[in-house]
Amino acid sequence: MSARVAGVQPYREFNGTMTGARKEGLMAKHNDVRPIIKLRSTAGTGTTYVTRKNRRNDPDRLVIRKYDAKVRQHVDFREER
Repeated sequence: MSARVAGVQPYREFNGTMTGARKEGLMAKHNDVRPIIKLRSTAGTGTTYVTRKNRRNDPDRLVIRKYDAKVRQHVDFREER
């Protein structure tokens, strides 16, 4: 005797096809033009910011002056790899 519950789909086997972000090509590329980088404070406090940069415009390591809350000053943050 098989009873069906309203609104419940029957069990289906996995058919081996990819679904979601990988299928649609939304996963990050290995050699992306705009990689995610980490900026670390030069004050030695260990404070970090995470941002993206354009490799074509900034091929060298990025240095940005940002606020470090631990020393309560604006200091240089350098790109960390």
